[in-house]
Amino acid sequence: MADPGGGAVYNGTPHNQSAADCHGGNCWKNGVVKESQQNGNSNFYRPIVESFEEAPLHVMVFTYLGYGIGTLFGYLRDFLRNSGIEKCNAAVEREEQKDFVPLYQNFENFYIRNIYMRIRDNWNRPICSAPGAVFDVMERVTDDYNWTFRFTGRIIKDVINMGSYNFLGLAAKYDESMRTVKEVIETYGLGVGSTRQEMGTLDKHKELEDLVAKFLNVEAAMVFGMGFATNSMNIPALVGKGCLILSDELNHASLVLGARLSGATIRIFKHNNVQSLEKLLRDAVIYGQPRTRRAWRKILILVEGIYSMEGSIVHLPDIVALKKKYKAYLYMDEAHSIGSVGPTGRGVVEFFGLDPRDIDVYMGTFTKSFGAAGGYIAGRKDLVDYLRTHSHSAAYGTSMSPPVAEQIIRVMKLIMGLDGTTEGLQRVQQLAKNTRYFRQRLSKMGFIVYGNEESPVVPLLLYMPAKVA
Repeated sequence: MADPGGGAVYNGTPHNQSAADCHGGNCWKNGVVKESQQNGNSNFYRPIVESFEEAPLHVMVFTYLGYGIGTLFGYLRDFLRNSGIEKCNAAVEREEQKDFVPLYQNFENFYIRNIYMRIRDNWNRPICSAPGAVFDVMERVTDDYNWTFRFTGRIIKDVINMGSYNFLGLAAKYDESMRTVKEVIETYGLGVGSTRQEMGTLDKHKELEDLVAKFLNVEAAMVFGMGFATNSMNIPALVGKGCLILSDELNHASLVLGARLSGATIRIFKHNNVQSLEKLLRDAVIYGQPRTRRAWRKILILVEGIYSMEGSIVHLPDIVALKKKYKAYLYMDEAHSIGSVGPTGRGVVEFFGLDPRDIDVYMGTFTKSFGAAGGYIAGRKDLVDYLRTHSHSAAYGTSMSPPVAEQIIRVMKLIMGLDGTTEGLQRVQQLAKNTRYFRQRLSKMGFIVYGNEESPVVPLLLYMPAKVA
């Protein structure tokens, strides 16, 4: 098996090293490491470095001025539309429904009509190729200032892709995966046509779940057909009335929806602020539930590994310490971090060198690094067995498509080195180098970039509408 430079890692353990050789605390046990690590390098420690630079004063002034001018002209154009002088392309209520309660207030749609519509052509661009580093875009033009579009039939080739989360490039082309996915389609078909609790569990699902558990070094895992539903439909099965959810203020909408659907009491702590979290934990333990003062049935902390809009990485060591101190449970969404950070791509737990058992509920999706679809919940076997029975997604959601499951299996084996190569590890390491280079170059060019210096999610802030357009 290939071992360039002697540093390749096979399933979290150095090649040609047996369990008997793992003494002195230097062996990696399937993602468990003894020290914090830089993405792609071993034996590394560095304090968390994040940047949330505020806009300079002149940028703020010109931004407010630009929006102010746009708003004034928006009111003028609304007046012209209402007067019949300018054609109104926006949807309007039917005459016979004028006395109905409006679906939205007129001002709520003001931004869409008068500001967003002017730069709308920058979004929702149809593509006609795989989402690689470059892709092909269908050209379109507008005759009414972006209210409607028509396609010209021309294809714009090799456009730089700045909006995809295809971190490892495996959604674009991976020959081995394409071959086996074709075979799975011929054997199983495209869809299952049933839920996991009925006739929708295939041997491919079982194979994938065992592989996910092995990859994360946990007891068991369960996969679902939709990433968003993995959060929103499983959190209500874990907590309910009489429970307390402590949620980061910048958590993803799927976590927010799942928390709301659960019926549990929700309290918000400041983003990545362990002092704010500890205050809520301390108050929860001391005062208990409102009015009755009874102890909470459960206290569940909701965080993300990498925050998708900010590019920040969770301060996991501090949060794990608080979780242990106050006897709470920790639910971590690794949608953007699994496969993209850590020496072998096993996420923020490996990135910080923590024990996988420190996390009570692992959640992740296969839509980013794995170039597929769906999500997973992983952790202790009794947790996963409980969700197999009580999860709303398992009871009502259609099972993961067999070819999608095969794509994930092939990519995960590639990352783990089970395909007999080090290509997966090399992709993880190259992503780390590209991330640091991209962030450093943007900063040197004067751009305002948010997030952790190791995060592959790189928010680049453009304040003025004219620059966005």
